[in-house]
Amino acid sequence: QVQLVESGGGLVQAGGSLRLSCAASARTFRINDMGWFRQAPGKEREFVAASIWRGASTYYTDFAKGRFTISRDNAKNTLYLQMNSLKPEDTAVYYCNVVRAYGGSWTYEYDSWGQGTQVTVSS
Repeated sequence: QVQLVESGGGLVQAGGSLRLSCAASARTFRINDMGWFRQAPGKEREFVAASIWRGASTYYTDFAKGRFTISRDNAKNTLYLQMNSLKPEDTAVYYCNVVRAYGGSWTYEYDSWGQGTQVTVSS
């Protein structure tokens, strides 16, 4: 049974920052690539960023580049997403999951999602 717990979301003004966290089991986290996804109201879920478990390689979608930073603490089995210069269009529920490369981008591994964490950015 895979358990993923997201936290750190909240309400911020445009230009503000948030740091999201994703706690996973040691077995899940240790050997897997991890990533963040988000789903805004009325839109499909989309990929945000990925972190490769072996080494420090990271990948971002265009909207995240230069503003978001994904990182992982293997000792704590925790994935992070530092979000700076937030914009109203970043408003969404953010989820973490094990990820795999797919069609030039990334897809999730597990169908069972956590509750996610709500990020709301006001104008």
